[in-house]
Amino acid sequence: MEDRRPHLEATPRNPPTNHRGPIDGEVPPRARNQANNPAATNHAGRHPRASNHAAPFRQREERFRAMGRNPHQGRRNHEGHTSDEARDQRQSQNDTRRRNDDQEGRNHRPPWSSDSFQQWHTPLQKPAEQPQHTKRLGYKFLESLLQKEPSEVAITLATSLGLKELLSHSYMKPSFLQLICQVLRKACSSRIDRQSILHVLGILNNSKFLRVCLPAYVVGMITEPVPDIRNQYPEHISNIISLLQDLVSVFPASSVQETSMLISLLPTSLNALRASGVDIEEETEKNLEKVQAIIKHLQEKRREGTLRVDTYTLVQAEVEGEVESYRAMPIYPTYNEVHLDERPFLRPNIISGKYESTAVYLDTHFRLLREDFVRPLREGILKLLQSFEDQCLRKRKFDDIRIYFDARIITPMCSASGIVYKVQFDTKPLKFVRWQNSKRLLYGSLVCMSKDNFETFLFATVSNREHEDLCQGIVQLCFNEQSQQLLADVQPSDSFLMVETTAYFEAYRHVLEGLQEVQEEDVPFQRNIVECDSYVREPRYLLMGGKYDFTPLIENPSAIRKSLRGAEVLRRSKINVLDFSQWPVKEALNLDDSQMKALQFALTRELAIIQGPPGTGKTYVGLKIVQALLTNKSVWQISAQKFPILVVCYTNHALDQFLEGIYGCQKTSIVRVGGRSNSEILKQFTLRELRNKREFRRTLPMHLRRAYMNIVTEMKESEQKLQVGAQTLECTMHGVLREQHLEKYIAPQHWESLMNGPVQDADWLCVQPSKHSMIVEWLGLGVGSFTQSASPAGPENTELGTEPRALRFLAQAEGEEEEEGEEEGSLIEIEEEADLIQADRVIEEEEVVRPRRRKKEENGADQELAKMLLAMRLDQDVPGTTAGPEQAAEEWETQRSQKKKMKRRVKVELRKLNTITEAEASAIQDVWQLDLSSRWQLYRLWLQMYQSDTRRKILSYERQYRTWAERMAELRLQEDLHILKDAQVVGMTTTGAAKYRQILQQVEPRIVIVEEAAEVLEAHTIATLSKACQHLILIGDHQQLRPSANVYDLAKNFNLEVSLFERLVKVNVPFVRLNYQHRMRPEIARLLTPHIYQDLENHPSVLKYEQIKGVSSNLFFVEHNFPEQEIQEGKSHQNQHEAHFVVELCQYLLCQEYLPSQITILTTYTGQLFCLRKLMPVKTFAGIKVHVVDKYQGEENDVILLSLVRSNQEGKVGFLQIPNRICVALSRAKKGMYCIGNMQMLAKVPLWSRIIHTLRENHQIGPSLRLCCQNHPETHTLVSKASDFQKVPEGGCSLPCEFRLACGHVCTRACHPYDSSHKEFQCMKPCQKVICQDGHRCPNVCFQECQPCQVKVPKIILKCGHKQMVPCSVSESDFCCQEPCSKVLRCGHRCSHLCGENCVRLCPEKVTVKLNCGHSQLVKCGQVEDLKYGLPVKCTTKCDTTLDCGHACPGSCHSCFEGRFHERCQQACKRLLVCSHKCQEPCMGECPPCQRTCQNRCVHSQCKKKCGELCSPCVEPCTWRCQHYQCTKLCSEPCNRPPCYVPCTKLLACGHPCIGLCGEPCPRKCRVCHLDEVTQIFFGFEDEPDARFVQLEDCSHIFEVQALDRYMNEQKDDEVAIKLKVCPICQVPIRKNLRYGTSIKQRLEEIETVKEKIQGSAGEIAASQERLKALLKSKTLFHQLRPEEFLILQEKLTQKNLSVKDLCLVENSISFYDHLANLEGSLEKVHQLERQKVRTRLEQVHEWLARRRLGFSSQELSDLQSEIQRLTYLVNLLMRCKITEVKGSIAEEVSSIRNILEKTCKFTQEDEQLVQKKMDALKTTLPCSGLGISEEERVQIVTALGVPRGHWFKCPNGHIYVITECGGAMQRSTCPECQEVIGGENHTLERSNHLAPEMDGAQHPAWSDTANNLMNFEIHRMM
Repeated sequence: MEDRRPHLEATPRNPPTNHRGPIDGEVPPRARNQANNPAATNHAGRHPRASNHAAPFRQREERFRAMGRNPHQGRRNHEGHTSDEARDQRQSQNDTRRRNDDQEGRNHRPPWSSDSFQQWHTPLQKPAEQPQHTKRLGYKFLESLLQKEPSEVAITLATSLGLKELLSHSYMKPSFLQLICQVLRKACSSRIDRQSILHVLGILNNSKFLRVCLPAYVVGMITEPVPDIRNQYPEHISNIISLLQDLVSVFPASSVQETSMLISLLPTSLNALRASGVDIEEETEKNLEKVQAIIKHLQEKRREGTLRVDTYTLVQAEVEGEVESYRAMPIYPTYNEVHLDERPFLRPNIISGKYESTAVYLDTHFRLLREDFVRPLREGILKLLQSFEDQCLRKRKFDDIRIYFDARIITPMCSASGIVYKVQFDTKPLKFVRWQNSKRLLYGSLVCMSKDNFETFLFATVSNREHEDLCQGIVQLCFNEQSQQLLADVQPSDSFLMVETTAYFEAYRHVLEGLQEVQEEDVPFQRNIVECDSYVREPRYLLMGGKYDFTPLIENPSAIRKSLRGAEVLRRSKINVLDFSQWPVKEALNLDDSQMKALQFALTRELAIIQGPPGTGKTYVGLKIVQALLTNKSVWQISAQKFPILVVCYTNHALDQFLEGIYGCQKTSIVRVGGRSNSEILKQFTLRELRNKREFRRTLPMHLRRAYMNIVTEMKESEQKLQVGAQTLECTMHGVLREQHLEKYIAPQHWESLMNGPVQDADWLCVQPSKHSMIVEWLGLGVGSFTQSASPAGPENTELGTEPRALRFLAQAEGEEEEEGEEEGSLIEIEEEADLIQADRVIEEEEVVRPRRRKKEENGADQELAKMLLAMRLDQDVPGTTAGPEQAAEEWETQRSQKKKMKRRVKVELRKLNTITEAEASAIQDVWQLDLSSRWQLYRLWLQMYQSDTRRKILSYERQYRTWAERMAELRLQEDLHILKDAQVVGMTTTGAAKYRQILQQVEPRIVIVEEAAEVLEAHTIATLSKACQHLILIGDHQQLRPSANVYDLAKNFNLEVSLFERLVKVNVPFVRLNYQHRMRPEIARLLTPHIYQDLENHPSVLKYEQIKGVSSNLFFVEHNFPEQEIQEGKSHQNQHEAHFVVELCQYLLCQEYLPSQITILTTYTGQLFCLRKLMPVKTFAGIKVHVVDKYQGEENDVILLSLVRSNQEGKVGFLQIPNRICVALSRAKKGMYCIGNMQMLAKVPLWSRIIHTLRENHQIGPSLRLCCQNHPETHTLVSKASDFQKVPEGGCSLPCEFRLACGHVCTRACHPYDSSHKEFQCMKPCQKVICQDGHRCPNVCFQECQPCQVKVPKIILKCGHKQMVPCSVSESDFCCQEPCSKVLRCGHRCSHLCGENCVRLCPEKVTVKLNCGHSQLVKCGQVEDLKYGLPVKCTTKCDTTLDCGHACPGSCHSCFEGRFHERCQQACKRLLVCSHKCQEPCMGECPPCQRTCQNRCVHSQCKKKCGELCSPCVEPCTWRCQHYQCTKLCSEPCNRPPCYVPCTKLLACGHPCIGLCGEPCPRKCRVCHLDEVTQIFFGFEDEPDARFVQLEDCSHIFEVQALDRYMNEQKDDEVAIKLKVCPICQVPIRKNLRYGTSIKQRLEEIETVKEKIQGSAGEIAASQERLKALLKSKTLFHQLRPEEFLILQEKLTQKNLSVKDLCLVENSISFYDHLANLEGSLEKVHQLERQKVRTRLEQVHEWLARRRLGFSSQELSDLQSEIQRLTYLVNLLMRCKITEVKGSIAEEVSSIRNILEKTCKFTQEDEQLVQKKMDALKTTLPCSGLGISEEERVQIVTALGVPRGHWFKCPNGHIYVITECGGAMQRSTCPECQEVIGGENHTLERSNHLAPEMDGAQHPAWSDTANNLMNFEIHRMM
């Protein structure tokens, strides 16, 4: 539909096909928060732009920078945009890849190879030139977009593939061009789709539309003759200028050329239009001038060379002496701040008057908030830089920062938010850190990483925190935009110093960005907030005359009707809310006076502040306010658009409480945005749950659904590609890489040296070299290192001693073993403080959700990759030399401690930084000569090259994934916007409100309620408000906890810790305080009033509390002076004395029958929290809550036990001096509170002094707490320390209980108040009850139930008369007599059962019997009967047959079927194969191809195939050359140059001349230095003075050259074996010496010929495969009778890569199965009584034939042939017997033949001759044909016709006919006997006709493939 436009010629038509958009997100980032660009400035004044007019450039730039700010957004590469060609290619690849996804499989992972990295994506790539079919964007479609929201336009364009095609044309009609400009401008006006807009602008920036169409259009304006069209141009010029502004905002470098050309053309067109009478708006001209100025500025930067890439930030020049605008300040610290200690310009928060202006107000809070997180980092790094010379840097503590040493950025990982990086740091300095509770590396914390003393640095935030990973020193970080660009050059081996600030940076970032974005005029309630006007107006919506209905708030209407005013209120449901006289009475709403005032104040003032001291019902009043608003929505929902109420709470817990309260009156339309919710009710209202609902997905607009599917698919594809490389990078740090993966990075001479081993060391033993990695041996970790018989002599030995290298290596690891802590017992669960902070920080949607199954799959993939890559793995129990089953225990003969030390040492070496330089490396010849330290340095050099290569190759996948993740984040925001707009109540934590501030601006909540408002920083509150807010309600208490600031100086001297709530109260903005506390009993409330609150009254309900049981006082403070202890990690404290006392008191209160849920233990320090936990086993204290005071605000409980912790000689009380904290701590208890602390020290604090004075006046403080026994009220016990509670062991007193139990015994416990009636008490005294008539007493303890008497007494058993000892309670008739049974069984043996049991059915006595096979064997007597009835008994006698191979048969008589089918030989073959290896397979006749790794190699490469496979010939040029000759052939071809005999002129290292030849490797031996070795006679010419030598490169032995040449080139006449020549001394095959290349290649060629013959050519195999398929298809009887076996063979023939041996096995199987099927088919002609026996024998053959095998051995073929021959004779005989009646002597002869044929032993050659002879004798009397003619007649007919075998056939009814000539059917006819069709066509027989073997004994038709191709044998039938 959209293609129907009037100018179709503008773009060629393509078939409309839906495809996802191209990956085109590598766009330049916004660069506003960049640490390396401190000069970024801007002006504060901005004006909102109308939708149809161009805006000032700076506003536009800021709008782009402000969109979607999270650290993963705005990614682009350093080069700006890729070229069109590259983009087209990538797009085409993506397109074709998507089309082939179904075939290829999205989860396909090709094997990893460092040499061929492109294997990752090769299976998914298709040629780039395949055509793309994109859905075109037509005129109508673009017109329809103009009617939609900007957000939908931006997402639609970004998702469409047609946009690029649309903008690629060189010409289009003006009307269409104008429409495109309008649509693009509308898309760019969206505020929350930054990534989509960047994507669209990226396409525009590289399009012909910008370069060609727009300039042509602008020039064409000058000559436009039509006035109406000319008058429209100003609007279109405005659109073009707007687009150019947007373009240079985000692509300043890459777009400057095209935009400058357009801008230069626009003034001419404008002047021409103005001259022709067209009115040009002043705004348009101003905007044009601004863009011109900017482009001029950019061009200057370009000429200077400072404008290279699109990361440049557009700024205006600073004015001298002017303070930098806060809107232009970077969020992250800058270089100057870190290095120069620049003190920023700061203003204090004004708490006693008004602000100068809103701009100053915003500026003040922005700077203070930024400084609060920047200063600790800045000062910490400055101190760190000053301390670098300090040797004890690792042990030094810094107040402002936490330091992590040797941090490595290991590998990128894919997360929902984008790319995160796994970073590993050194945990040794942190071994005392308790990660579960540590505040280190919490989610959202900011870290700064540097490897050059902070000359450059990377910023990142913690994106995921798992205790297990942190213990290993692993954390996941998300780097900010600018840092992401620098990561491209970072290697896993780079070591960083990582610095962490304690601030929750993510919250800072969101709020700071929000403050920069908000316009001064958009800040609501400025008159009160900024100007501090004390007059507060009513909400604007009440001016419309809204009336409230309070009926739903009235809890008991019937009671209210009784009062006069109440009845009147109920009659009037709608009242004027501003007229308080019309309101219902406070009793009706169940409120006290102050709560009623608060409700009235909240509903009638646009800015309402409600202060609620502890227990006064803040939350209760807040819920009443929400209920009133929700039930009167019509009052404030005055427009068609819905506006939800926004509820903001500081903590997750408070948010849950508040929303659960709202749920009581509002069951739907709630949305919760915050951390993890513990509420089951609210889980359904979380964003994640609502987003995943099917109904929500259905209601989403189509453009969002389409974009979602597109992005998810692309993210998955990018993730799969990235994952393999990332896993590889990580793998390299978990062990030693196999050398083959490093070969590419190892110099050729080093590789050769490494692979040859330490050849100069005669004593070096290589244990099973084929199974061990050389690099592991080289690094001193392998088996060879531990089996050295002696160390080599040399410089290394003299330095390091004479022990083996591995032991020296282990010695270096001594002393590094760390202590392992003991496991904790089963202690109570205490919410870790770290978890609580994390829960408040992590928005639920951000949580890392990885299903266990996926994690398990990833771990499995990692294990597989590690197994392939690593020669030694650190994560295995046995760090052997290879990762696999070869790591057997006997190969690693070191102790467990040595293995641990080895692994630790390898970890240390892998983390070291130093490497050999490349220059040093090039000078090394023999890598085995290096000491261990140098070897590791060289290994690290190779490793770093490998890592660098891998890192480079995965960069593009990172960028792709990051781009799509950013698009997905924006899409999520769109989805969330739809959810929030439909809600009536949106609940958020302050963190969630900051993160979702952009959405809140779109949702525009009119009413905002902030709970715990006094705990929230003012900047956080302001960032939450939108300009649409008309009603703000702040609920809190500034006299309890205040906002927490990081920097004490800012908190105290700049008033940063003063919340908006507290500031407004202090400047006399009206507020209501709740005055009636409903929580604390009066004694406890007396501590707060008047010391903290002047007039806090007690509600009558608190006067009715009962006294605390077991204690004489409901409130008591225990004094002590036991000192505190400082926690080693962190700034916390603990006090063991207090912890033990509080735990004992808690246990005492539990004994008073208080429920665990009624008791809470509070402490002021986290350290004390875990000191308490260690003393509280879950068995005793389950359900007790233990909290830090700060985390318990808003909570309450019946009994509070408070530990104050601080007690020291210095008198340091820490934050116990802060009144707010004291207020919270003392106001949590309802009925009882018991506190322990050093009151003498605390009394120095004025507030504590006044509180302690009140306590002394009321005798509620002292050194000892008085306990009071409930059972003995006059007994009191004083306790001052934990041990004193031993006086009251059961919670009562020290007196005995003396309660008489129901059983008559006395309670043995000490006095106990619990279980006073003793219903649960278990008496442990012996039971005294008589339980039988004989007077026996119960043997159990008293509380156990009495059981029937078990005392044994003599009784006579009636059934048998035996006397037995029987339990007293058991009757004689029920007892089983234990005497042996005296009965004799039928077999004569005695019964083995007891007298009382039934006699045995099968006698178990062993007897010797003769089995059917003839062997004697011991069997159970009961099985003898089985033999009589023919039931099988397994004969275990060992088979004594010698197999064809000469070895003894390993089977038994039974397993060998009594000699008919012998078991396969199990002996190893050990024959020498053509490749010179010994065959390792079991003996079976033919040896299979060798399975070892091929040893063939040349100077260029090594064959990696299996030895038995054909090698690919090397086609590199031959390298055999010297100064006299040069070979010009290929490496694999015989050389065409002669060997050179000119002596070598080089000097050896010793200074003597080389004894080798020109062009050959110099022998390592010297004629002078090693005279004896060189002149030792072997061939006979070695001692001649001019003898020249060649050193074999395979084994290093040297030989005289002429003799060795003769040896290598001679061909002995008697030499028949095809094999390589071997070293005459050590017999190692000679492969490497180029001098003998021709001889070696000739022999290798012969070996390859043999291999080819063994394997067969591919063509032959394919032809045989097809032939066998046809053969199998023709076996219809086989298919019919044995369908399962038929299908197995059929499936086998469809497999790929079959060998000749496989096909041979299949062909033999077809033949055997066909024979058996024919025999089975012939059973129809056998008498029915005889069939079952034959079938049993046939089944035995089938059972044996079905066994798995690689092929048939000669023994198996022989056995099978014999058995089928026997069965053929037997079936033939039985068929004859059925045809002819058998009598007399013939019957005896038949019987004798059957005796031979039905024997169970093997059918021998003699048996066959005898049977053949007897069968021949019976020919005349027993004819075999069944043809109705005698045997002589059949022979005469066959002889007369003279046709060969296979020409006789029969019709479906068995009538015989013959086909002459070739025997193939060429025509159809009808049978003269029955008229059925006979014959066939084209040599193909009719399917219903069959071969007639009974005429001539043929097994196959004469015309068939099988006739002459049966491979192993053919059964000869009798004629």
